[in-house]
Amino acid sequence: MESRWDDGAAAAHGGPVGECVYCTRLIGGDPSLVLHGGGNSSVKAPVDDITGTTVDALHVKGSGWDMATIEAAGLTPLRLSRVRELLEVDRLSDPDMMRELGAAKLDPGAPNPSVETLLHAYLPHRAVQHSHADVIVNITNLGNGHDVVRDIYGDDVVVVPYVMPGFDLARLVRDVWPDQSHAATVGMVLLNHGLFTFGETSAEAYRHHVELVSKAEQWLDQHAPVDESAPVDPPGATLMTDLADLRRTMSEVAGRPLVVQRHTDEATRRFVGRADHGDLATRGPLTPDHVIRTKRVPMIGRDVAAYAEEYSAYVARNASRARTQLTELDGAPRVVLDPQLGMLTAGPTVTDAQIAADIYHHTMAVLTRAEDHLGGYVALPEGDIFDLEYWDLEQAKLARGGARPELTGQVAVVTGAASGIGRACARALLERGACVTGIDRSPSIADTFSGAAWHGVAADVTDAGAQLEAIEATVERFGGIDVAVVAAGIFGASVPIAELEIDEWRAVMEINLDSVVTLLRGLHPLLVRSPVGGRVVVIGSKNVPAPGKGAAAYSSSKAALTQLTRIAALEWADDGIRVNTVHPDAVFDTGLWTDELLAERAARYDLSVDDYKRRNLLRTEVRAATVGAAVAALCGDAFSATTGAQIPIDGGNERVI
Repeated sequence: MESRWDDGAAAAHGGPVGECVYCTRLIGGDPSLVLHGGGNSSVKAPVDDITGTTVDALHVKGSGWDMATIEAAGLTPLRLSRVRELLEVDRLSDPDMMRELGAAKLDPGAPNPSVETLLHAYLPHRAVQHSHADVIVNITNLGNGHDVVRDIYGDDVVVVPYVMPGFDLARLVRDVWPDQSHAATVGMVLLNHGLFTFGETSAEAYRHHVELVSKAEQWLDQHAPVDESAPVDPPGATLMTDLADLRRTMSEVAGRPLVVQRHTDEATRRFVGRADHGDLATRGPLTPDHVIRTKRVPMIGRDVAAYAEEYSAYVARNASRARTQLTELDGAPRVVLDPQLGMLTAGPTVTDAQIAADIYHHTMAVLTRAEDHLGGYVALPEGDIFDLEYWDLEQAKLARGGARPELTGQVAVVTGAASGIGRACARALLERGACVTGIDRSPSIADTFSGAAWHGVAADVTDAGAQLEAIEATVERFGGIDVAVVAAGIFGASVPIAELEIDEWRAVMEINLDSVVTLLRGLHPLLVRSPVGGRVVVIGSKNVPAPGKGAAAYSSSKAALTQLTRIAALEWADDGIRVNTVHPDAVFDTGLWTDELLAERAARYDLSVDDYKRRNLLRTEVRAATVGAAVAALCGDAFSATTGAQIPIDGGNERVI
């Protein structure tokens, strides 16, 4: 492990709490040490309360803060003497422990402290850092893990057998610490869990972390060298409908739509190509913390029903271990391993699916190394995994969990998404929790939005092949498609029919109508496999019910598009797909309307620009966001009984009415 410590950068954070923040970020920013919320840190430093009294305090990482990005506010200050008193209690449930820790906070507004707070308080060092380093779980998930730790570190570390985090772990450490520790002790290895290091300062704790992780790396390189030079088969060909079918089945078991990502990188293909990957992968996670994200074991193959049945059996076998009333979690897999598919990871959001992927990429490397070179991978018994999966603290989190955005877990495709109404529709869907692929011929589409739920594809909708590639990429990235919003279109030349060039007519028809036929034809096999029922919304135009002069190509294309939408509503109703149209008008905050054009049109009617924008019955300005919100609403449950509708979004137009 390479040290990344910089004295100047550490000093810039100011004082022991700032140095702890800096140290925590260094460790938390290394995925080989900490993944997605794992690990914790602390520093003991006095604080002056409002009366001016100096109080000995423990500043420990707060719940909900990621080590990689933590700020000083993420370290919760607690009265150290009170926390240490809790260690003298004979028995303490974890919920009671967390309540007492909450009462010990010196700042009531600080986050809830780490469940490992008692352990941090007990350790006789000012600064403490804790990680779930890959190399540590690699050497401890072995039949002789304890002996390997002693072989590597001698008596430089305290070795603690696995026990549940929280009060039980803190008491166990208190029991074993006096017999194993001495003046030269620099760390503590928790078998099947991770590494603690400590020192008088965070700099010293970090230095010990580097030293101990490096020793484990060197031992593994000597005893379990990694060789990835052997060729690996290319990813297997997979139909989009196969992935969509699997996502639908997994979502049905989960009771909600899931995002499913496919991974076919070389390391994954090498692992699923092993003859023993099914046996190896189903022995258990690297550390029980992972069960919250990945379930205890992956699904091998594609039999979701069998996996769910075995999950329920696992819960039944261990239900008596639950410390509180048990609410069974859904039995859908979060990781799927299949020689043809590669690895699929799933979750209610794309972030959840990506976290499962990150964890399992690290898991595959550890499993392979332990199995091939170190006598075999040995996980904890399933009861220990169950204890953490159904930990009363985790069950309490489920009970407190608020409602997710309405479209969470759903996947949408929006054409013309780089600007105007298409962009507004994409934004509205993202804000409601959907994953969105935006298709637009503008190269800016890739960066129109940020975040894992956004996928921008630069493609011309008139290119059928490019459209299909965008659809395929969406299924690989998110698992299927539930929503389609057709917003791509052009107005064309504003000329009378007598002056209309046939090439101009055909160009407008190709974009506004023909490309939509191609898109809908390609999307139907996926929409019909949606776990929530497919939804299509087409952006029409006020010109359909109320055309004007000089827009023959545009008005005709939108009228034909509306008729196409009506037929799709008729044909696809039996498939549970609803298809609706919105007809916007006077949406002036798009690229079609420049300040000069608005001024010219307003002057034509002898109106101010502001009055011109509100030249409708409701005297309201119709913005792209107005249309986007309506489209997103049509995709939600409020319109579950609506298909074939045509909805004006124009502030009220006398000619339309």
